[in-house]
Amino acid sequence: MAWDTERTKRLLLAAATAEFSEHGLAGARVDRIAAAAGVNKERIYQYFGKKDELFATVLAEALQEALQAVQAEGTGPEAVGDYAARLFDHHIAHGEIPRLVYWEGLERGIAAADSPVRAAFHAEKVTRMQRMLPGLDRVDAGELLLTVVSLVNAWPVLPQLDALIVPDAGDAATRTRRRRAAIVAAVTAAAAAAIESTVR
Repeated sequence: MAWDTERTKRLLLAAATAEFSEHGLAGARVDRIAAAAGVNKERIYQYFGKKDELFATVLAEALQEALQAVQAEGTGPEAVGDYAARLFDHHIAHGEIPRLVYWEGLERGIAAADSPVRAAFHAEKVTRMQRMLPGLDRVDAGELLLTVVSLVNAWPVLPQLDALIVPDAGDAATRTRRRRAAIVAAVTAAAAAAIESTVR
């Protein structure tokens, strides 16, 4: 029977996503990834190269999936608020994404910005933000997008701050709804302020 290369790659990427999300780049173990995928670890090197290359592939795949799943739709500040809400929902359902992004920042820092693939990905996201807020230049669109991403990604990976700052916010479902609403309000206001600054 022929070896199913694509299936093996999918299994490895799923196992690597879980491993990197839990342990980061430095703490992740190739042998654990291989064991979780049920394959020999030599397959990892054969298909993806070194561990840091596998990490880059995992993050790029996760972000690309999010880009396709959460479309930037409509125009105006409320549309941007809605986009933030849907991105928040997606990242709550796929908590590995914010964790991977934070691990990348902690372990790779500015070096991660050297990737042409990642640069193109984020350039497309800025362009989508400009379409949602016509008249906004790329710098202001980038600032707003950074605000959205920072707000959406921070909450799932900083539970200790949430517990310290908002200790009596109710059960988990209530707390998630309240945080979502707060993000939507902040992003909508930021988008309105950005548009207002373009007409002055």
